[in-house]
Amino acid sequence: MNKKLQTMSNLQQRVIAAVIAVPFLIFCIVYSDWTFYALFALIAILAQLEFYKLLGLNGNEPLTYYGTFCGFVLVTVTFLIEKGVIAESNYYILSPLMASIFFIKLYKSRDDKPFRNIAYTFLGVIYVALPFALVIILAFLKLNTFSWQKPLGCLFLLWASDTGAYFAGTKFGKTKLFERVSPKKSWEGSIGGFVASMLVAYVLSIYFSDLKVWQWFGCGAIIVVAGTYGDLVESLFKRSIKIKDSASTIPGHGGFLDRFDGLLLSIPFIITFLKLFS
Repeated sequence: MNKKLQTMSNLQQRVIAAVIAVPFLIFCIVYSDWTFYALFALIAILAQLEFYKLLGLNGNEPLTYYGTFCGFVLVTVTFLIEKGVIAESNYYILSPLMASIFFIKLYKSRDDKPFRNIAYTFLGVIYVALPFALVIILAFLKLNTFSWQKPLGCLFLLWASDTGAYFAGTKFGKTKLFERVSPKKSWEGSIGGFVASMLVAYVLSIYFSDLKVWQWFGCGAIIVVAGTYGDLVESLFKRSIKIKDSASTIPGHGGFLDRFDGLLLSIPFIITFLKLFS
């Protein structure tokens, strides 16, 4: 099977992976709030483990499993609070958990750069786990009741932006967007991603009633801009440790960080936009 995948083009691998993964993702998001939580908790765990593993390639020693545990607790507590199972005061659980990172490193021997590794452990929680906790909040924005429309709609916008940028960049890409960080990204690709995202935003406004048409357009624009920067940030991170993809977990797409990097930076802006202009 691996040999067959290796003989396929990158586009073929992308299509096959999407055909398998997308229906599963949609099912988990739509079926119930618990399957929605389980999906994003799992993705957060896998993405955070991937992040720490990449840091290890450069000789760093973050607290991989403890940092991932803290991220899992953040996502889980957020879901239970938004669902109304526990009180909002339970967020304070995270304070001693995060502070314990210092204590653990204090007793860890053979660490020449403990504070750098402490910082990387915190970064894994903030950069990877926190955005997935915000995805949970996004699903409960409407009167604190679960609705799958906003998170699924934002994923559709993200996929449309990525797809439009891929094809437009492949066909017309000449003007480099940020050559120092990502030589393949072009302004033509970004424009293609913007057009595709706006088209999908209009379709979403017809079938998804949670947001008005201008709000979907706003979310689409945010995803194109912030999502592109999210992709560039991850590219900068990967270049710093001299790798192309964060992993090869998803054929044609790389790893979970490669697939969701646009979401990591765009979701904080989307939450803020919808909170201020709801």
